[in-house]
Amino acid sequence: MHAVRLTHLGTPLIDDDLPEPAAGTGEVLVDIRAAGICHSDAHYRAGGGSVNLPLTLGHEIAGVVADTGQRVALHYLHGDGRMLGKEVDGGYAERIAVPAANAVPIPDGVSFETAAVMMCSTATSYHALRLAALRPGESVAILGFGGLGASAVQLARFMGASRVFAVDRVAEKLDAAASFGAIPAAVDELRDIDVVLDFAGHPATTLQALRSLARGGRIMIVAINLRELAIDPYRDVLAAERRIIGVSDHTREELVELLDLASRGAIDISRVITRRVALEAASINEVLDDLDHGTKHLRTVITTLSF
Repeated sequence: MHAVRLTHLGTPLIDDDLPEPAAGTGEVLVDIRAAGICHSDAHYRAGGGSVNLPLTLGHEIAGVVADTGQRVALHYLHGDGRMLGKEVDGGYAERIAVPAANAVPIPDGVSFETAAVMMCSTATSYHALRLAALRPGESVAILGFGGLGASAVQLARFMGASRVFAVDRVAEKLDAAASFGAIPAAVDELRDIDVVLDFAGHPATTLQALRSLARGGRIMIVAINLRELAIDPYRDVLAAERRIIGVSDHTREELVELLDLASRGAIDISRVITRRVALEAASINEVLDDLDHGTKHLRTVITTLSF
């Protein structure tokens, strides 16, 4: 079986041939049809996070159950908390064996590509907005407009947000944000925001956004690369009863809800996919390099999964 693997931290991924996976007790074998490339994968390649090497990256996965033909997308957390594409082999491959409980049926009308990216970018955005307890009429600001941001705009609007602002350093992404119905803004232009979703993880920007919150506002820390944040507890948090809330992953139940929303046309995540590549190391490394440097693309999907 062909796979694209990370063998040493800080080095490019390589093409590799692995033994065919087999489904064990309580598992299913899935022929992969689409795998999203997340910014977290670039973070793992660079040495951030705790990954087990050698490793097949990729945690946004959709495909077909080999022995039944059922279309499924994969919840990336095992029951013991291990993550596909981080602690165990993920989706940059032709096939994968996973616990049967991780396979979420894909409704009619939802493509493999769309279902794949929903397994992280859309689901994490949804989980963040739910944790924020977003109320109809509240305002939302998004720091970092990539795959998560593009999903977050649609979800925030669906959940009743009055205004959604987008902050990004890449001009093309601000244009894309406007096409999704967001208001492009610089972080120092934000005022009295109810909910901030921090997908970027730049300390200075995070601090400015925290200070832009209205009384009782919430900033949701989603970016895994944010390691330091120097705040004035009284000025920045206590005096205005603001809240800093961490966001980690999502639930299987949320995936089911989101796939249903997509099948009913309440959200259109296909618009988030702006690039497609083959299952080959050179192409995937190019995407990861692009993510490191600040890409104009929202989400890239591996779709040609026969080598």
